Amino acid sequence: MHLQRLELRRIELDLVTPFRTSFGTQTRRDILLLHVTTDEGEGWGECVAMTEPVYSAEFVDAAALVIAEHFWPTLTAGGAVSAADVATRLDPYAGHPMAKAALEAAVLDAELRAAGVNLHAYLGGRRDHIPSGVSVGIFDTLDELLGQVQGYVDDGYARIKLKIEPGWDVEPVRLVRELIGPEMGLQVDANTAYGRTDADHLRRLDDYDLLLIEQPLPEEDILGHARLAAAIETPVCLDESIVSLQTAEDAIELGAAEIINIKPGRVGGYLEARRIHDLCVDRDVPVWCGGMVETGIGRAANAALAALPGFTLPGDISAASRFYHRDIVTEPITVHDGEVAVPEGPGMGFELDHDFIDGITTSTTTLDAP
Repeated sequence: MHLQRLELRRIELDLVTPFRTSFGTQTRRDILLLHVTTDEGEGWGECVAMTEPVYSAEFVDAAALVIAEHFWPTLTAGGAVSAADVATRLDPYAGHPMAKAALEAAVLDAELRAAGVNLHAYLGGRRDHIPSGVSVGIFDTLDELLGQVQGYVDDGYARIKLKIEPGWDVEPVRLVRELIGPEMGLQVDANTAYGRTDADHLRRLDDYDLLLIEQPLPEEDILGHARLAAAIETPVCLDESIVSLQTAEDAIELGAAEIINIKPGRVGGYLEARRIHDLCVDRDVPVWCGGMVETGIGRAANAALAALPGFTLPGDISAASRFYHRDIVTEPITVHDGEVAVPEGPGMGFELDHDFIDGITTSTTTLDAP
């Protein structure tokens, strides 16, 4: 395809409830959407970078700038392009995987829509429904936590994930395990909140039959995760540490990743995410699809990715109503009997609610190809 125009659209959406993790509390999402027009049609992508560089070094203002000033001019200077070319053309630029992933997603959506192909089929997904887990933040009180978890149990989710941090870990886990019973899947996510000296404390979580403990140590501490994995029974899952196929391979080789959470935005796009999936299948390492509080654009694409056979654990692809009063797509993701349906329409499988998007747009920048 020949790329003709890129629209960078900023929207704001309030969260249903504040979402607190070890790196801060979100009450509103400032979201960058990418709208690509080509000689064959159009496509949309969503950048998952947060407002501030707290989860990663990326943040939404920087993503918009690097796309406008560097990525788009480079991508359009090379003639016709396919989604598979995007990563190669942008490889000279260090970092910014979330910005690269958003641009690749928009091009991929346009390419697949023009061909009448769904992302699910393109990636090689084998299921039309996938199990749905829900991510539960940190609360001021244990009673608030238990009330929220009970609501998600009543909603039929297949798995509960608890955000933890020092001072909010063993007791919340114990009470939630008592509440949901021994059969329901339960896991925890530390978002890098612990250090190498916390192994004895984290070993106390072994009593609660957790599916995994996600990213307990800092992103760069692969060796520390390997040592922790050898010291505790709960499987160690890496999230923030996995930024590419190479880092995934190294972490598996070192014994630091017994399970991997694949987030397309964090690894540079859905095509790299599929390569990591294939590696993990080859190495017999379970994977699951994490979430970044996406709108229906990213949520639909994540569901397509999670339909691949190596995704054997429920991901964070919850109902859109988990985070937003109203989604930006016409048919938001919902949960039925613990599962979500994989969108089957062309491209990423969604249709946008353009009137609603126009009403929540805070800025728009339009860039034409040279």
